[in-house]
Amino acid sequence: MIRKTVSNVTEALVGIKDDMTFMLGGFGLCGIPENSIKELVKSDIKGLTCISNNAGVDDFGLGLLLQKKQIKKMISSYVGENEEFERQMLSGELDVELIPQGTLAERCRAAQGGFPAFYTPAGYGTEVAEGKETREFNGKMYVLENAFEADFAFVKAWKGDEAGNLIFKGTARNFNPCMCGAAKITIAEVEELVPAGTLDPDQIHIPGIFVQRIFQGNQYEKRIEQRTVRKRG
Repeated sequence: MIRKTVSNVTEALVGIKDDMTFMLGGFGLCGIPENSIKELVKSDIKGLTCISNNAGVDDFGLGLLLQKKQIKKMISSYVGENEEFERQMLSGELDVELIPQGTLAERCRAAQGGFPAFYTPAGYGTEVAEGKETREFNGKMYVLENAFEADFAFVKAWKGDEAGNLIFKGTARNFNPCMCGAAKITIAEVEELVPAGTLDPDQIHIPGIFVQRIFQGNQYEKRIEQRTVRKRG
């Protein structure tokens, strides 16, 4: 059996360098690869292109990379909770590509499945379709979207084994599964790392063939982006 485990996050991120393209799982702050992001911040690499549903908040998640000006381009579908992101975008310091959320997921899945491109009706007739090939199918217009090309994918799972098999928990599943195997190297951090053969095969969401490196994460903050509670009494 091929074991995919590495001892820590530093070993997991061997090979990262300036000007690379990264995929990062998560939705808002839910299910983000916290350990990997912190290590990227410490590494001081720059010129990054980051593919992620959003850019975190000012002091957490990808917002930490934005603070240090390590990201040159964000490819996202929603970025409304980050003031530093807004400032950099409006000042021209940050290149931004906003795309429909479903298209973002499908461009990940296309890369994962080895498909170079696909047609989607999302965005036709809007700025999203500018400069892209369009085609009619059965009387409806579609836009050609290319699969992503990324160097590393960073994902976070609830539980994984030494062979790289992963189980996600609840809504933390989000973009993580479709980013596995969608880059040249996929790095998975997990809350619990168990011996191979321990996981129930019927419960595995992503097989280990899509993962190259896996490590036991620690000190997960799991911050809630916007906490709303009902007043007592």
